[in-house]
Amino acid sequence: MILKNRKHLTLIILIICILTGYWLWLSLRPVEIIAVHDNGNHSYILVNNFPYTDKGKINWWIKNKDELKNKYNIPKPSTSGNFTVIFWLFGDGYKETDGYDRLCFEDMSPPLNCIDKDAVFSVSNSINLGTVFTVYDGKYQRKKNGDIAKLEIKFDVK
Repeated sequence: MILKNRKHLTLIILIICILTGYWLWLSLRPVEIIAVHDNGNHSYILVNNFPYTDKGKINWWIKNKDELKNKYNIPKPSTSGNFTVIFWLFGDGYKETDGYDRLCFEDMSPPLNCIDKDAVFSVSNSINLGTVFTVYDGKYQRKKNGDIAKLEIKFDVK
């Protein structure tokens, strides 16, 4: 009986170690920037291996925003300082338009100038809100003191 329990415990520990190792491997892979597309003060960055967690995405931006500016001239603020940068998963690569739900880039000639819409992160800046990070679970705002806080979205239902 004890030997049987020890085998189960060993198996469970082994599975946990394998899953933890796989998760670490996925989360430590470097972000791969495939392409950058511009549309005025909106920029679209196609990526692979983007961080999974909200904190990981925001930290990646903070760490790499200067490099993005130097290498790709991203972001490109308007005269008022507004900008939006959206990160899209590149996935299966460029595709033809489906006439409905793919994001197509005007700076490329068809037919292979579209991607499936799979946004993973965006950063925007405005005079009123400052820098706002949009992730799957919601929005975070960078405060004037540098702190980052989750924005509470209130719905007024009557």
